[in-house]
Amino acid sequence: MKYSHIFIFIVIAITFVVGLWLYPQMPERMASHWNIQGEVDGYLPKFWGIFLFPMIMAGLAILFEYIIPRIDPFKKNYESFRKYYDGFVVALILFLVFIYKLTILWSLGLRFDIGQLITPAIGALFYYIGSILPHVKRNWFMGIRTPWTMSSDSVWEKTHKRGGMLFKAAGIIIILSILTPKLLFPLILIPAIGIAVYLIAYSYLLYRKEKTA
Repeated sequence: MKYSHIFIFIVIAITFVVGLWLYPQMPERMASHWNIQGEVDGYLPKFWGIFLFPMIMAGLAILFEYIIPRIDPFKKNYESFRKYYDGFVVALILFLVFIYKLTILWSLGLRFDIGQLITPAIGALFYYIGSILPHVKRNWFMGIRTPWTMSSDSVWEKTHKRGGMLFKAAGIIIILSILTPKLLFPLILIPAIGIAVYLIAYSYLLYRKEKTA
């Protein structure tokens, strides 16, 4: 078993153990969603508030680590970027653990600006994704998948190289957005949408240029 798999298993197991330990102390209804003003606007029953995130993490870990690499038509490509793929899964699980920790602390009575805490984590995740995108090979589940990147290795590689730079830049912008609390949501949403639109158009133009060359 790979070290990343062991690490993920331990982290998820700890979340279940912590959930069981804290279960008696939790309120019957736990905060589960906050609006863009940082106000709670969604609740879950205690059982789901405690165990939903760990169950989601366990499901995602199984899906990403054991199912996707086996069913992807490009499964042979995974070995060439497996360490980056596993690194993404670890980063995703840690991101979810962080959000889970915040919901637990809130339910224990601690109050904070959740946007100010989650935003840097989102920015860090964007930056990390940007650092691994240039190493990802063609597949159906991870990366910038447009009809044109999926049809050409060269278009895939060029698009992911450009996408890596854009995701890193977006990560930095998102992290710095904590300096302007009123603009947190726009400074997360606008870069994400802008990158998506740009990379779709960019991959199309690369593919058209390749076919007409």
